[in-house]
Amino acid sequence: METKNKNLTGLWIMAGLVVIGLMLPVAVSRLKSYDRVVSVKGLCERVVKADKVIWPMQYKLAGNDLSGLYSEMERANGVLSAFLVSDGLDESEIIFSLPEISDKYTQEYGNNDRAFRYVLTCTVTACTSKVDQVLALMEKQSGLISDGVILSSGWNCDPRFDFEGLNDIKPEMVEEATKNARAVAQKFATDSGSRLGKIKDASQGTFSIEDRDANTHFMKKVRIVTYVTYYLAN
Repeated sequence: METKNKNLTGLWIMAGLVVIGLMLPVAVSRLKSYDRVVSVKGLCERVVKADKVIWPMQYKLAGNDLSGLYSEMERANGVLSAFLVSDGLDESEIIFSLPEISDKYTQEYGNNDRAFRYVLTCTVTACTSKVDQVLALMEKQSGLISDGVILSSGWNCDPRFDFEGLNDIKPEMVEEATKNARAVAQKFATDSGSRLGKIKDASQGTFSIEDRDANTHFMKKVRIVTYVTYYLAN
């Protein structure tokens, strides 16, 4: 009886080994299939118009009477305020900064043989979402000269245009970038005689917003790249 049980046990073991042997190639094939992947990028770009502008309007005043310069500053600020309001900006969108005062007589370098002792650097900043109105005002700013206000130029006087509506277009751009990534992966799978499987992993990437070109800073290029890895199957 004991010998018979041993023989039966041996048969079961052999049968198990046969089954394992038959299933092993299938299992190995499936494991290998999980190693067959394709990683692709999906790009989406859109050109949008800025929805916010910050325009620092800077000018300088020079003289020997500090109180007189302050009076002239108040007059010039009034001219700039009226100029901005004339094309639809609200007074709440206009910021008057404190002037920077340079006293030439207190400087440690140079000499005191100068035409004017004091120089006031004044800045009036428009911060608004009314981009079109500001663009129109920029074309007319030369008219300020006749009112006795000459605006300074330079990098610190350039208007800054921003786009703050990213959240409104983000879902559609991510969807489009993902579709583009799948199209690339599908082409790769077809060319290699494979079938495109499920997504193994994916990452959204980072949105970037930059000027479309060097001349129209109010036009922005929004860009997103998604990274997707798909399984490939026979």
